[in-house]
Amino acid sequence: MSQAPGLDPRDEAGVGAAVEAAQAAFSASTTFDELKTARLAHSGDNAPITLANQQIKGLDKADKPVAGKIMGMARKNIQAALAEATERLEAEAAERILVEETVDVTVPTRRAPLGARHPLSVLLEDISDFFVAMGWDIAEGPEVEHEWFNFDALNFGPDHPARQMQDTFYVDGVDEGGEVDRQDGLVLRTHTSPVQAHEMLERGAPIYVCVPGKTFRTDALDATHTPVFHQVEGLAVDKGLTMAHLKGTLDRLAKHLFGPDAKARLRPSFFPFTEPSAELDIWFPQKKGGAGWIEWGGCGMVNPNVLASAGIDPNEYSGFAFGMGVERALMLRHGIADMRDIVEGDVRFSAQFSTNGRSI
Repeated sequence: MSQAPGLDPRDEAGVGAAVEAAQAAFSASTTFDELKTARLAHSGDNAPITLANQQIKGLDKADKPVAGKIMGMARKNIQAALAEATERLEAEAAERILVEETVDVTVPTRRAPLGARHPLSVLLEDISDFFVAMGWDIAEGPEVEHEWFNFDALNFGPDHPARQMQDTFYVDGVDEGGEVDRQDGLVLRTHTSPVQAHEMLERGAPIYVCVPGKTFRTDALDATHTPVFHQVEGLAVDKGLTMAHLKGTLDRLAKHLFGPDAKARLRPSFFPFTEPSAELDIWFPQKKGGAGWIEWGGCGMVNPNVLASAGIDPNEYSGFAFGMGVERALMLRHGIADMRDIVEGDVRFSAQFSTNGRSI
């Protein structure tokens, strides 16, 4: 019968030469990619040995046993050479890994994992540094505060709703019937504004102070509220201060905290301790759903009654004040959706804001 061009399966010498070529190619392979190329060339679908093996079915009946024996031995030798080359490369890779990934187990290690500074602490320091850079002072005050400083000095009337027990934690000055003694009432401060009264009484005017600190409200802990939270307030009292100075200060603070595209907006509102008063919004480029305005805090010109209660002549001096929640700023900056993640104390929350133990 006529044969197709290529290796004759009955040609023992030719088949042997093809086997030797395959063995040489496998032995010369130094990587798995090279071995794959050699395997496809010598035992793939288009390899001479493969094509020769396919010719057996077309041989005469008398030639088939001879060709089958020759091709069977050839394929066996090729598979054995391929397995040997694969085993050799795997052993070389294992040895290389042992050298490249050697670990000195005698080196002392830090067994206790590093913690991380809480991002609230870092943010409070960042805000404080911002105001120090503008020449302001940082002021602190007691967290257990007398009612006069927490309310009266800030122009809260005796019947203001914020003074009720359902809004304020009273430490002392409440009788068994729940009535508050205005002379002896001690509260956990509901805002950092009492520090402003302390500072004005102590320093007089002019005064520029930033007041970061912890505050307390009778709120239940949920995704957007917590009974213990942080505020930062600013107070400036000097001759000739106007709402324009307030707006400029807030614009600069917004850009520092939220980026160069952020800016402040004031909307008319009412607070007992400022007149006129305004709600503070910021333009936030990273707002979920697209850039937009987000409520951030409250502000206004210091009420003349507040200045007078601290011994400052409101006819000679004017001032502005503002305050905002630090947790809210943190949630906006980092896309935190649940307030509880901030306060539950899981070190993994803080660790995501730090590198090598230093917060970023």
